[in-house]
Amino acid sequence: MANIATRDAYGQALAELGAINDKVVVLDADLSKSTKTNDFKKLFPERFFNIGIAEQNLMGTAAGFAATGKIPFASSFAVFAVGRAYDQIRNSIAYPRLNVKIAATHAGLTVGEDGGSHQMLEDIALMRAVPNMTVIVPADGVETRQAVLAAAAYDGPVYIRLGRPKVPVLFGEDYEFEIGKGVVLRDGSDVTLVATGIMVSKAVEAAEALATEGVTAAVVNISTIKPLDDAVLVAMAQKTGAVVTCEEHNIYGGLGSAVAEVLVENCPVPMARVGVEDSFGESGLPDQLLEKYGLTVENIIKKAKAVIARK
Repeated sequence: MANIATRDAYGQALAELGAINDKVVVLDADLSKSTKTNDFKKLFPERFFNIGIAEQNLMGTAAGFAATGKIPFASSFAVFAVGRAYDQIRNSIAYPRLNVKIAATHAGLTVGEDGGSHQMLEDIALMRAVPNMTVIVPADGVETRQAVLAAAAYDGPVYIRLGRPKVPVLFGEDYEFEIGKGVVLRDGSDVTLVATGIMVSKAVEAAEALATEGVTAAVVNISTIKPLDDAVLVAMAQKTGAVVTCEEHNIYGGLGSAVAEVLVENCPVPMARVGVEDSFGESGLPDQLLEKYGLTVENIIKKAKAVIARK
């Protein structure tokens, strides 16, 4: 299957959703061509609202729509949606537990040439700390479509993190996404690679490479950061005795922190984190940035061997 950006899959899913649920409305902050909400706008212009470059107003308006029984999807780049509108998300959406879906695109290092000011690496940390907020990070286009449909069916605030570049399609049409459920993509007995977003495909590659050296690595796709699937994490940690987390996010506050919290309380094992190590990004091509900041198959393999040695 051809590679597809999760933002593209989001746009397609919105258009599909609009045809089957007339309660869905879509709001954007003057970036509809980039966030792909334009797909919905073309089909349902009467249910599309360009709020302009006013992200706080975007979230407040979305809250208003939710209060009247609509299902609003509010979109902008992650650095704007979360960074500029945190107060409105916290107080106008999450505090009253309104049914708003925040779908933020252009997250992480892979925004690329836009540089460190636009490479949002703290959004998972911010959103998972907000009470009532569900946090979803799809791994590919198939999972994105299902996550959008699941978010629309779920009653409550949801944050969906999406990316700019095309990524490998991992799942077939028979794949079943469920909010709050991790999926074991590959079994193993030596180490568990727990990944989210674009790092899932890299974890699978790392596991395949480790297998050629006689190391069996399990791979778990954690597409819902909150609520976290504690059961699958504890079960795999008990089975393999070592864990490596992989994320396109700061290692503080994201997937690695969330997994560490679960394991330290339930099943302490040697653990390492692959992610951006407490720094901002910079301008560059996505692949070059992933290489420079250690979000690579090679680094996953290196850290997997290190945690195995600590068992």
